[in-house]
Amino acid sequence: MQINSDMVALVTGGASGLGRATAEALAAKGAKVVIVDLPSSDGENVAKELGGVFAPADITSEEQMNAALDAAEKLGTLRAVVHCAGRGLTVRVVEKDGSPGSLADYTTIINLNLIGSFNVLRLAAARMAKNELADDERGVVIMTASIAAWEGQIGQIPYASSKAGVVGMTLVAARDLSGKQIRVNTIAPGVFHTPILNRHPQEIIDKLASGIPNPRRLGRPNEFAMMAQQLIENPYVNGETIRVDAAYRMPAK
Repeated sequence: MQINSDMVALVTGGASGLGRATAEALAAKGAKVVIVDLPSSDGENVAKELGGVFAPADITSEEQMNAALDAAEKLGTLRAVVHCAGRGLTVRVVEKDGSPGSLADYTTIINLNLIGSFNVLRLAAARMAKNELADDERGVVIMTASIAAWEGQIGQIPYASSKAGVVGMTLVAARDLSGKQIRVNTIAPGVFHTPILNRHPQEIIDKLASGIPNPRRLGRPNEFAMMAQQLIENPYVNGETIRVDAAYRMPAK
């Protein structure tokens, strides 16, 4: 599917990090971009910079996501959704003090990362299903997992569980939506240099980078955006989860 001025693209988590880089890449190719992020984010300013629209929303809310999709459809035909919103939270099965891991914290991350992903996917696909065909398809949805889906580290159990769920969702969704000519793919990034990492001391960032085979550095957000762009443009990639990780495999801790 061509990325041009005829395309409306919605990017969740688009105010920063991987989402922002993706929004910038799509806007640079002429797409009309809708940034979806929390009201407290920098989404309004990012949208202005890109000549797009900011639609504040909680991805787990049907009402708020439908409002964001309404905003997208006011710009034209929604053809692409790149879903980057999500976060992690440290939980162990048994904490160091001997107490069981927090069920509330586990549920919070599953609700945001996994149930939120399904909410975005189902609502966006329902809109796309009504589109006229363009380049023999109606739309494409790209979700974001993580290499933690396979190699989650100690303390990442809610995050790894949620991202494994996104991986498991991908092929099923692609098959389910095949009759509607909507493709679904997922990107599983490795360790990328995003604002979240800036909270850590430089020595921790350097240690992370030293374990990455080639290139021996953290991923750059624009490299995630490049993959998202390719998954939108290549009509024969469907139902895939693609690791973008420089051959990195996370250790246990």
